[in-house]
Amino acid sequence: MSKIFITGGAGYVGAMLVPRLLKEGHEVTVFDLMIYGEDVLQSDPKLNVIKGDIRDKTLLEQSIPGHDAVIHLACISNDPSFELNPDLGKSINLDSFRPLVEISKAVSIRRFIYASSSSVYGVKDEENVHEDMLLEPLTDYSKFKADCESILAEYQSDDFTTVTIRPATVCGYSPRQRLDVVVNILTNLAFHKRQITVFGGSQLRPNIHIADMVDAYIALLAAPDEKVAGEVFNAGYENQSVLELAETVKSVIGDDVQLVQSETDDNRSYHISSKKIADKIGFETTHTIQDAVEDLKVAFEKGLLPNSFDDERYFNIRRMQNLELS
Repeated sequence: MSKIFITGGAGYVGAMLVPRLLKEGHEVTVFDLMIYGEDVLQSDPKLNVIKGDIRDKTLLEQSIPGHDAVIHLACISNDPSFELNPDLGKSINLDSFRPLVEISKAVSIRRFIYASSSSVYGVKDEENVHEDMLLEPLTDYSKFKADCESILAEYQSDDFTTVTIRPATVCGYSPRQRLDVVVNILTNLAFHKRQITVFGGSQLRPNIHIADMVDAYIALLAAPDEKVAGEVFNAGYENQSVLELAETVKSVIGDDVQLVQSETDDNRSYHISSKKIADKIGFETTHTIQDAVEDLKVAFEKGLLPNSFDDERYFNIRRMQNLELS
């Protein structure tokens, strides 16, 4: 897998994954709208950046041939961003997916890795939510993630290996920072405001350090076909409650940080098992949520994330509102 095509490669995860792939000797093509900045990725002789829309079939047909693998990260991420413009969300997250897969197979891509979401499970009472359980997505964002999984499964064949990963919520520092996901939100508040408001607190929120997320994609690229063909894998760290996450943040940022609890009508609760990916391909996380908070703390201290409450580039929904994508 020496030539990798990554949709959404200039996003939060992509901005960490691409440099890692380049470091390991891969040639990488990033296909991205670049709406969070043209400077997210540093230039490299083995990096080709194409500014493009995932819905542009002609450009995809021109761009994908000659690669060994596709990693599909591009999407309208998270429920609030999706709900801002449901038609846009559907066109990018669902309608563009089958054409992308068909083009990839037609031009002899050998492996297609799809970034789904652990939110496809909905709310479960079971202690360990594993990959064979019924999917009960609660939102259109999650429903379309599940629909794409089913579409991808149709194309699995001996010469086209398909694999789906269902990540927990990613956290930690990236050159294309997000400050609109739970651990990063709490850390930003704690560092700058010295106060965290926890809405609810008992809801479980599985998270995964961004470095572990990168390692997971590396592992999926390297695994033999017979280990991953047609498979679906969860990828998460520990299942912790929102209150536990807040307490972890406080322990890193400082004892002076105040925790304030408030009621919420958001009772979404996820708790996933990552045993299968460990058993099948030997992937296990090596970073903790505390590590992610510490990395963000250092980034704030070094001034790497200026205007952390006001700069829309850190907040998907604000960026989308101002861009008025259609």
